[in-house]
Amino acid sequence: MEHWWIRLVAGVNVFTFLLFGWDKWKAGRGGWRVPEAQLLLASALTGAVGGWLAMSVFRHKTRKTSFRVKMMLATLVNGAWLWLWWR
Repeated sequence: MEHWWIRLVAGVNVFTFLLFGWDKWKAGRGGWRVPEAQLLLASALTGAVGGWLAMSVFRHKTRKTSFRVKMMLATLVNGAWLWLWWR
């Protein structure tokens, strides 16, 4: 695997983790929230690991069944992207 691709995937996962954390922080303060579609898009675009990790660490969106189902679908899309690239 090429090194630039590893750095890109790692960077997207860090970004996704921070995006979830930012949304959780803003949720506790009544501020501007990150739309769910953006959280899911970041997860689908190779950031699924960061998204799941953030959900666990921040306890964010873990009780919302509809979001967890969408997150599972985003994870499948994430896996498909990686499989197509790897292939």
